[in-house]
This record gives sequence, structure tokens and C-alpha cells, in this order.
Amino acid sequence: MEELGKHATTSGTIYLTGGATALLLGIRHQTIDIDIKMDPEPGGVFEAINDLKNRLDLNIELASPDHFIPQLPGWRNRSAEIGTFSHVLFKHFDFYSQALSKIERGFDRDISDVTAFCNLGLVDLSELERLAQAIRADLIRYPAIDADDFYRKLTDFISRQAG
Repeated sequence: MEELGKHATTSGTIYLTGGATALLLGIRHQTIDIDIKMDPEPGGVFEAINDLKNRLDLNIELASPDHFIPQLPGWRNRSAEIGTFSHVLFKHFDFYSQALSKIERGFDRDISDVTAFCNLGLVDLSELERLAQAIRADLIRYPAIDADDFYRKLTDFISRQAG
């Protein structure tokens, strides 16, 4: 984060998501790649990313929950601040968006991450369900998602957590 901030020529925000969030929260001890979303994109950051990828042998991906599920209303306001490094503000991408995209994927590691979000008080189950319902009509724009299957996975997850 310090390196990206140092090399940015204009201000912007970088949202960390996935394994990077889990790593910073202490949920995991390692991650395969660092997933980010830039909005707005800081100037000069792609040059810094390229340098860091090569110098530190990192895999940095432009990936975020809104590539896999519709954007949740209010996601920016719920994105938790990590810190500001020079011109760049770093945030965790909204935990609810991360949780729903992870539930949709359904991998064991993803479900463990969402369980940890709940245990850390970062995700409330009733709010998770409310936000999932808020995107129901937009799921048509994501043909890879079977809406019935998605809501079944969500219901199963909530039941396991509440039980």
C-alpha cells in the first residue's frame, strides 16, 4: 500500500477484496493474489502495480465482488477505511458485497471467510439477507448466476450460522 501510494501521481481510492482483506484482518495467513478495485483510479498506479508484481513476485488482479454479483446499494459507504498512503485512500471493499460474492462462489475457503466476517461482527445476517434481496432484480444481468441456487446457498449459510 505504501509503495502504490508513493508512486501515485493523483489521488484515488483502491479497494482491497478477497484474500487481501482476509489477510489484513488476520483471517488467513497467506493469499494467492491481491484483488483490487480502483475508483477513482489514481494516476500512475498501473506502473507501480507492474513494478510491484515483478519486484515482489505478486499476483495483483483487477477483481471485485461487483464482477460476480450486482453492486449492492450503499457499498461505498460501507467500505471500511484501511488508511491513506500519500495520494491514495485504501479501503476494504464492502464486507457484505464480499460475503455475497463468496457465498455465490461457494468454495470452502470463501465460506470460511464469510463465517469469519460474521464472527468479527463485520456482517450481520439479517442485513446480509436484506441486501441480497435488494439485488434480486439485477441478477438477470449476471447470466452465470442461477438466482434460485444463489438464494438457496444464502439461506443455507444463514441457517448454519444461526443454528
